[in-house]
Amino acid sequence: MPLDTWQEQLRRGGLDLAILLTVSAGPRYGLSLIQHLEDFTDLVVTEGTIYPILGRLTREGLLEATWVEDEAPHPRKYYRLTKLGLKRLADMKADWRAFTEKIGRLIDAAERPGRAAQ
Repeated sequence: MPLDTWQEQLRRGGLDLAILLTVSAGPRYGLSLIQHLEDFTDLVVTEGTIYPILGRLTREGLLEATWVEDEAPHPRKYYRLTKLGLKRLADMKADWRAFTEKIGRLIDAAERPGRAAQ
């Protein structure tokens, strides 16, 4: 598998977590989410990527969406975590930390001088 394909799969695999983390700080609309991800993490996410994910997370009951009409020249759909979303986010954070810790141990072992070949 080419490196860029692997990097794309890694990025896509973390987007649900990144979106739920971003929304956990408070309700956000789609463009605000995109801007936050880019500003805070350098993850460049397009509208064509984010809106299908937001739709899926809403259908799964992890997010709820509310239209707000009086804030901007056009209505905005704000997304917020549901109780199920909060639970899923806690589970995903724990899983992410456990997974990255395991991979980190493998990296550390592989970089150790004189490691035993296995």
